[in-house]
Amino acid sequence: MPTQFLLIIDILGTFAFAVSGAFLAMEKKLDPFGVLVLSFVTAIGGGTLRDILIGNLPVSWLQNETASIVIFSSAIATMFFGRYLKKLTITLFLFDALGLGLFTIIGIELGVDKGFSTGICIALGTITACFGGVVRDVLLNNIPLLFRKEIYALACIAGGLFYFLLREMRFDAVPSKILCILIIFTIRVMAVRFKWSLPQFYNKSITER
Repeated sequence: MPTQFLLIIDILGTFAFAVSGAFLAMEKKLDPFGVLVLSFVTAIGGGTLRDILIGNLPVSWLQNETASIVIFSSAIATMFFGRYLKKLTITLFLFDALGLGLFTIIGIELGVDKGFSTGICIALGTITACFGGVVRDVLLNNIPLLFRKEIYALACIAGGLFYFLLREMRFDAVPSKILCILIIFTIRVMAVRFKWSLPQFYNKSITER
């Protein structure tokens, strides 16, 4: 059951991030090839860096054609049906928030399987969830969301800490993973809804120069 569950959330996470990348590419009016590239980068960028860091080579998406099929299908579907969702701006955000939670738990579980410490596992989960978005934003000439004041990576860290707390309390693995995903998703949604942000440590005079 745990293996099947991880496979399901891997597919869902890939779909969520691929759609997110495709939407942003379409907003920038990129051609179909650009949309495909942005979908792939967003969906596999974090996992690729994670696999390189832990020596999991070839990286996971090269060993599993399912990811490529899911990303390609997601990008094509978004290009064909995206026009009907253009007015639903919340859709892109919800896909991104869902992918954040799904990919975090995937990275954490890989760290656990490797026997890494709690802090390293959470870091791997955060990299898995966030780095694809960083590369996507750089390619689109945007300041990466991770580096802005919005709560993004912090949601991954909070969800990861909650997951390990449940592990210490001997909760079942699958419910713990689901709760971790929900915590990350909820924090991200609530942060945007109520405009929560990290404090800023610079003077206005500096930014006005």
